[in-house]
Amino acid sequence: MKKKVRSFKPVILLNIDSLMAEPLEVAIQTGRAPALKFLMENGSYIPNMVTSFPTMSVTIDSSLLTGTYADKHHIPGLNWFDDSRKEIINYGTGFRETFRLGMRRSVHNMLYRLNNEHMSSEVTTIYEDLAGRGIPSASINSFVYRGNTPQRLRVPRLLSTLTRFKDGKWTTDATTIFSLGTFSKLRSWGVATQIAAGNYKYTARELRYLIRKRKLPGFTFCIFQDMDARIHFKGPMDIKGIAKIDREIQKTLNLYLSWEEALNQNIWLVMGDNGQSPTGSRYRDFIIDLRKQLKKYRISRIERPVSKKDQLVLCVNQRMAYIYVLDQQLPLSAIVEQLKNDQRIDIIAWKDEDSIHVESGMREGSLQFHPGGEYTDVYHQTWSMEGDCKLLDLNLTNGKELSYGDYPDALVRLHSVLHSHSGRYIVVNAKPGCEFKAQSTPFHLAGAAHGSLHKQESLVPLIISGTTEKPIYRRVVDLKAYILKLIP
Repeated sequence: MKKKVRSFKPVILLNIDSLMAEPLEVAIQTGRAPALKFLMENGSYIPNMVTSFPTMSVTIDSSLLTGTYADKHHIPGLNWFDDSRKEIINYGTGFRETFRLGMRRSVHNMLYRLNNEHMSSEVTTIYEDLAGRGIPSASINSFVYRGNTPQRLRVPRLLSTLTRFKDGKWTTDATTIFSLGTFSKLRSWGVATQIAAGNYKYTARELRYLIRKRKLPGFTFCIFQDMDARIHFKGPMDIKGIAKIDREIQKTLNLYLSWEEALNQNIWLVMGDNGQSPTGSRYRDFIIDLRKQLKKYRISRIERPVSKKDQLVLCVNQRMAYIYVLDQQLPLSAIVEQLKNDQRIDIIAWKDEDSIHVESGMREGSLQFHPGGEYTDVYHQTWSMEGDCKLLDLNLTNGKELSYGDYPDALVRLHSVLHSHSGRYIVVNAKPGCEFKAQSTPFHLAGAAHGSLHKQESLVPLIISGTTEKPIYRRVVDLKAYILKLIP
């Protein structure tokens, strides 16, 4: 009996957290990234893929894997409020904040509920779609991993008190091949130096194990997470992290007879998930403390359950934030007027039954829009608009053709977060250099941060090698359809 020959090349997607085009190009030009240079020169390079919003990894990865924005997949950020349960959902924004919210609850949210409860059952992931075709997938170090293969996650004894699962074990729906640091390892002898997912070396070693054992599935998604924390403190032009990860990619390509042979056997995609904006150094000037801005209202404290007396809940995602208005007698307009007093807030957005409304602390005027209408944008999405387009830096050509400036794909990305979960809330976006703060929120003075709609965080690079096919649009949300086309 003849062995079935695979009619396509396996796709390997390397997602480097906070990889940006400019430092990537500098690293290549200065000889610090020979592997990435090889992949770029022997393939295609797109420096300006538009990512999801908010520009936080869990939302971006959910958009990448489901091919939808947050209005469909329902993962609205790293930190948000579940109005139906009156519960703040935090996937791990920083030690002080997660400690006050409850470490056990945050671990539960991050490792289990995100995939098994919070992500909408109305959408499917790449993994689920490929499994329906009988094609296995691998997920290495991604917290967004939903598939349809039951996998047992094992919690180390030292951490078992932080989980809600009996005997430190639980079953989750994941990919056929699944690695998540100490919780699920491909190599039984492998040591994850970071508890939750393992560092960049661990990710690369897990990938190399699959290649050596000839176990590469149809699609492999790997995340290199270390660079994000480094850039938060070193600033966006730091390239040392790129050089370290490139060395691991070199070792991976060296497993083949030649680097050219690696491209003959596989399709290699390398991308960033979000950019980062440099932040200012003076706390008073660059940190927007929403508690002070809204101090005349009763704001829920994160260490205790939300009560009926609380008027507001604040959920910060670095340079964007959700402001939830629980008091039904308190009009959103009152909060909006208060926020407009701060010139460091560049976008203030909310919805009503018909439209999305946008105002600003930096600029006068207002804008209202909703899907469907006479204006067509560069992604062939149609819109109705009324008001001042400058609030979102929108450009109109030939009267009805719409393009984007400082806020790429702004209309659909704003529309998506304002329809991503239930409740009365306002979305705020900080101007470049600034970052939001609430109770115990981590912040990054004289470093870099992300989360906002601005192009500094919204445009990421993509390298494609081993195929001449390209995505229809330069957007992360369109990568799912592109990858499924590569794996017929």
